[in-house]
Amino acid sequence: MIDKKMNIMGSEVVDGYECKPKQLDPNRPIMHYKTLLYVCEDKRCKGVSKVKDKAKELRQIIKNLNLETGEQRIKISRSLCQGACRYKQVVQINENTKANGYEPNNGIWLNATHIYDTAKWEELFLALKENKDLNNFEQIKMKVF
Repeated sequence: MIDKKMNIMGSEVVDGYECKPKQLDPNRPIMHYKTLLYVCEDKRCKGVSKVKDKAKELRQIIKNLNLETGEQRIKISRSLCQGACRYKQVVQINENTKANGYEPNNGIWLNATHIYDTAKWEELFLALKENKDLNNFEQIKMKVF
């Protein structure tokens, strides 16, 4: 008997994928997330990172902290160039304010995340879980027009 590979939503997965369901249910809502991080993996940012697949590494850290499901779920998405190359590998943080109300870390961009080690990522993810201000993380200043 062959074990079926299942994603965290409970759907059987297409061979060669980690989360792509075999049967698409267009009426099924997407999984709730509390925080969404866009990790730049374009040529320049990917080139400065010590890790070939930063998003995959971050997803594993999130799983180790049990933040991949539930009300505190943190989701990692890859992005291409975000136009902030001078800051090396950047991460943009978006909070699910519709579901969670005001979140202090919504719309924040973090600078030089390519130098973060596992402990620093864990500190970030736990701070996001607890809605702490990210004062211990260098942020990119945004110009408001």
